Amino acid sequence: MKQTNNHIGKLFLGSALLLLLLALCFGLLASLTYLFPDFLKDSFNFTTLRPLHVSMAMFWILLGASGCVYSGIQYLNKTPVSEKLAYLQWILWIIAISGILFSYFTKNFGGREYWEFKPVWALPIALAWILFLINFFTAFKKIGEWPVYIWMWMTGILFFLFTFIENYLWIFPYFRSHFITDMTIQWKVNGSLVGAWNQLLYGTAFFLMDKITNTQNTGKSKLAFLMYFLGLFNLMFNWGHHIYTLPTAPFIKYLGYIVSMTEWVFFVKIIYSWKSTVQSFQKHYHYFPYRFLMAADFWVFINMGQAILMSIPAINIYTHGTHITVAHAMGTTIGINSMILFAACFEFLNFPKDKSAIRFPNGLFWLLQLSLLVFWLSLNLAGIQKGIWQLNSPQSSFAVMMDSLRPYFTLFFISGLGLAFALGGLAVILMWQTWKKASP
Repeated sequence: MKQTNNHIGKLFLGSALLLLLLALCFGLLASLTYLFPDFLKDSFNFTTLRPLHVSMAMFWILLGASGCVYSGIQYLNKTPVSEKLAYLQWILWIIAISGILFSYFTKNFGGREYWEFKPVWALPIALAWILFLINFFTAFKKIGEWPVYIWMWMTGILFFLFTFIENYLWIFPYFRSHFITDMTIQWKVNGSLVGAWNQLLYGTAFFLMDKITNTQNTGKSKLAFLMYFLGLFNLMFNWGHHIYTLPTAPFIKYLGYIVSMTEWVFFVKIIYSWKSTVQSFQKHYHYFPYRFLMAADFWVFINMGQAILMSIPAINIYTHGTHITVAHAMGTTIGINSMILFAACFEFLNFPKDKSAIRFPNGLFWLLQLSLLVFWLSLNLAGIQKGIWQLNSPQSSFAVMMDSLRPYFTLFFISGLGLAFALGGLAVILMWQTWKKASP
């Protein structure tokens, strides 16, 4: 894998890091409203801060994943991508993000959950993704035998575009007038979109493993392709467990449950290969990007175990609509997606590999892991208590219940500060390093 000029990948990764900083700022402000309900009540209350935080976090993942794919293409392919298409893709993203930020700041909402901006801003995102798809196939159409990570990148790009379009079926009166159909599509889409960008990021993880070891053992192994097809199966049908509470056809729920249980294969595989993972970690511990991959491996284990439990209907009744769902979402977004993205950033942005350069980032790495663990636990504990309250009869008032969760919210905010400092510190270090190398 010969290194080539990677300025397109760096452009997307650098932009993604800036969006991460924005997501952290909005997330911290939103978490303060849990402790102080009147905080920013007359300007930027939770209703405004939540979509600001969620959108910037999603765009950190999507632009970061795009940067990873472009960086991978530059390493793998002798035929470069079209720079004009890549820059136009980036410009369309900037137009969309700027418009979405302006809409939120002026409280001009008009979308649905997780995509609460008006549909007009979805158009440049869709166009940008079409350009991404064209660039990808142009770069790889002449390669005969694809390793697993190219298949995963292709699957992620295609399914994201399809699902993103499906996400806006609600703008047509037919779907909007049928409440159950509308809700089913919305909840299905949210699960499938995550599966799509997971394909992009897991493909990046496989690519990095091959690059770090300077082999193609992972990318062309039978086990990797087995995991790919199982992941694709889950991407297409796993969303069924998101709609247990909707009065849809029973076979959809049964199918969703069966597919969700196939995740036990991933779970058992992680446990089975734990010993070799530890040995490999000891061997490559000095290599900083590898630490983030091993951290992602740990959080895959934790969050997959939680996802399997949440897919069981008897448990899902308690967890649905509680902070347990938030804990799972944050655990996967930070613990898996962001860990892989940071591994890619430290690799593709050519961060120095000497011990003196990684001393401070190493401290931030461990602060990140500890803070995330406390953060995840505090949300789960709050969610368990709220889930019990939801199904209790008679219930105490909502205000009393929320007040009883205050200790968990305090822990949530303190650990959130640690997360913000660690993630923000890592982002600033990477951006500074990239800017310093780009300066004449």
